[in-house]
This record gives sequence, structure tokens and C-alpha cells, in this order.
Amino acid sequence: MVYPILKLTIGSLIKLFIKKIDGKKNIIVDEPFIIACNHASYLDDFAVPSAFYPPIDRKFHFYVNSLYFKNIIFRIFLNLYGSIPVDTKKGKNHKQVNRKASHMAMKYLKKGDIIFIFPEGSRSLDGKLQNGKVGIAKLVLEARVPVQPVGIIGSNNILPKGKFLPQLKRCKINIGKALYFKEYYNKTITKKLLREVTNKIMKEIAKLIGQKYNY
Repeated sequence: MVYPILKLTIGSLIKLFIKKIDGKKNIIVDEPFIIACNHASYLDDFAVPSAFYPPIDRKFHFYVNSLYFKNIIFRIFLNLYGSIPVDTKKGKNHKQVNRKASHMAMKYLKKGDIIFIFPEGSRSLDGKLQNGKVGIAKLVLEARVPVQPVGIIGSNNILPKGKFLPQLKRCKINIGKALYFKEYYNKTITKKLLREVTNKIMKEIAKLIGQKYNY
């Protein structure tokens, strides 16, 4: 019951900050998938999912920095929203935390839900694309599901890092064509392979925001 209420209230409000959505015809509708998007603002967490309604009417589960779960108010909201805690800073228990995150994501994908990941791991200060972390590649190869690349432009001007009140500006969202990695499924998962898959995802995101991925 909580999720539909959030979708109707926050989702409707967020659409006021979206100028244009391109590529809705590319949305994967007949199977579970992973959304991979650049990240420059808290606004991204709400703006991008709203761009998928319609045709999608399934629950989204975000990978969220586990540090936010330490705050009781944030934790209540994140749990209601079905978020998945991950350790992006390689803390003391990062392997255990991220292993649990993968198990949760796999469970949700098997239900037909959607996993939303910001491969950069943290927000960009200036809107420029950062180096992608390989966790997304590991999940893609283990779950064997497609990736929907998404690029959001201008959200850092609406709600930049360090600000709490949105500016009266609007962003653009570009939804790219689905990426399939079936040719990798039967290969041994190595660091090199994970980096290769991650780079392919990041390069598609870069195209969608008119930038180059130079990592």
C-alpha cells in the first residue's frame, strides 16, 4: 500500500521538474531488468522512475549507500521504498553487506521487479560522469537480465549536492536501448570481465548525456 501512495504523491510532484523524456519506446516491458543511470542529484532517485510510468507498473528497488540506513528516519523511508543497502566505500563489512545486497536484488528480479543502480556509486559534484563501479556487472552476469541505460541531464542544477531545496529548473531524461550480455554468461567471471561489462554500460550512459567516458 505504501509504494502506490509514494508513486502518486512524490512521483506527481517530481514530474514538474522534468522538461522532456526521450526513448520511452525503448523501455523493457516483458522481463525483469536493471536500470543503470548517471547520478548528480537526489532528484534522480525520483525523477527517473517517474519516467517509466507508463508502461511500467512494477516496483523499483534502489541500491543505496548503507550509511544512509544508519539514520532512523532515512532507514524507515528507505525500507518502505524497498531500497537495498550497499557499501560503496569498502568499509569493514563491505563484502558481507554487498553479498547480501546481491541476494536481495536477485530475489526481487525473480519476482519480476526492477533494480535501479547508479554505477558511479555516489553523486557527481559537477554533473560529469565518474568512473563506474563493477558491482553492476557482477549482478548482470549473475542474474542474467538486461540493462536499461538511462541518462539524466540537468538534475544537478535543480538539486545539487549539498542543497536541500530544489531550484525552479527542469531536467531531461534519455532512455537508451536495452543492453544484453548473453555472450558473457558462460565465461569465467574475472576482474577484467567485470570491468569490460561495466565500461560498456557506462559508455552507453555517456552517450545519453552527451559526454565521453574516459576511464
